[in-house]
Amino acid sequence: MRILLTTTSYQDTPGDHHALLEAQGFEIHRERGPLPESRMLELAGEFDAFLCGDDEITRAVLDKSLPRLRVISKYGIGLDKIDVAACTEKKLPVLFTPGVNHTTVAEHTFCLLLALVRNLVDSANAVRNGQWKRVTGHEIWNKTIGIIGLGRIGQEVAKRAIAFGMKVHGLDPYWPEVFAKENNIERHETIETMLPHLDVLSLHANLSESTRHLVNAERLKLAKPDLLVVNTSRAELVHMADIIAALDAGKVGGYATDVLDEEPPKPDHPLLKHPKALITPHIGSRTYESVPRQAMRSTLNLVNYLKGEKDVIQANKW
Repeated sequence: MRILLTTTSYQDTPGDHHALLEAQGFEIHRERGPLPESRMLELAGEFDAFLCGDDEITRAVLDKSLPRLRVISKYGIGLDKIDVAACTEKKLPVLFTPGVNHTTVAEHTFCLLLALVRNLVDSANAVRNGQWKRVTGHEIWNKTIGIIGLGRIGQEVAKRAIAFGMKVHGLDPYWPEVFAKENNIERHETIETMLPHLDVLSLHANLSESTRHLVNAERLKLAKPDLLVVNTSRAELVHMADIIAALDAGKVGGYATDVLDEEPPKPDHPLLKHPKALITPHIGSRTYESVPRQAMRSTLNLVNYLKGEKDVIQANKW
């Protein structure tokens, strides 16, 4: 049984998941993902299972991988890099790990937001370089945050926003009625009605054709001046050229993101040195607490499926 293991968080972080995987007697081939389609095509056809991160698993990759490939076990919850529809058509199970990283990503969201409003990175770097650079920042108390996507992560962000004294607006087609009522979250049906109220927009939606470029130039025209945008979900929720233009024009006061349209980015990526951008290298769920939870769940999914046991979390059905 040959397994392709590509997720670097899984490989780099200690935990019991390593022992569980090694104990199965699999032949494990390790790569440093996320892998582009071209590399996946080079590897396809030689494996019985993928234990993957954000690798590009397209229809072409699937066609070359089958019939040998029996299962895809995703480390994480985002499935937009996998052609799930094609997997379902081909009756190939896609397993994933919901419910293991929501607190960690919510904490990172506030890490980015607080660093952005208090100019933390520039100030700390200036002191490190021998400068006593005192830049005036802002409070988030009494500000309004809009959360797009009130699933597990969005709800954890809402809890923390309320603890900071923020007013919370939300948008989600699967509205969590009880949670929203208990926490006095104002509901919106569209981003257009929500944006004019916001000081901060925080993105926690899945990427789909309906959410791709959800934040774009036309919608940003509706926002308050100096809106802050925080993205710990998927880069493609934001139209990259439009957000850069809005930063340049002063329409958006800052963009803090843990995700980019190309990872790792090229050295000349226009956001990397933008004075109003704050970028972290897709580490929102990368903690010593969260990684073992995700890794163990993805390993259990894989092992249990191959053994015919029921304890698996499957994203697709047929």
